[in-house]
Amino acid sequence: MSVRLYIGNLPKEEIDRQDLQAVFAEEGDAVTTKLIKDRKTGKCRGFGFITVNNDEQADQIIAKYNGQLFKDAAIKIEKALPRTKGEDGEEQSGKSASQGTPVSSKEGGRREKGSKKSRRDRSRDNSSHGDSDAVRPDPRWAAELEKLKEMLATQATN
Repeated sequence: MSVRLYIGNLPKEEIDRQDLQAVFAEEGDAVTTKLIKDRKTGKCRGFGFITVNNDEQADQIIAKYNGQLFKDAAIKIEKALPRTKGEDGEEQSGKSASQGTPVSSKEGGRREKGSKKSRRDRSRDNSSHGDSDAVRPDPRWAAELEKLKEMLATQATN
């Protein structure tokens, strides 16, 4: 079964798939690359993907190439999460899910069909609530935030 690897920290300039493929040339034809580019400018968006044959080969490539310089930037390689389909039918890389930011139609700033409120109206509604529950911290940092709150509470009591 093939394994997909995420390549991050690529330079955001005019690079093409062949440049990236050249980095992994000694791995042979078993490695295929995909460079993600901006549709409007054609420049690299800073990441891409590699597909390899199996987990063992994926682990070897991660160990060998993670941190290697590519056009004066140390590339980051890790196993990619499974793909998900976005609202507009476009593939979304699994990377956003690994960062704890799920993609939903309401959070993306787009209205669902039948929704009549404009963004301005929704922002007024959200800001008018005085509840502390109305604003939830990013789940990636919730534990750290709780520690900070506890530290501040102990300092305030001293």
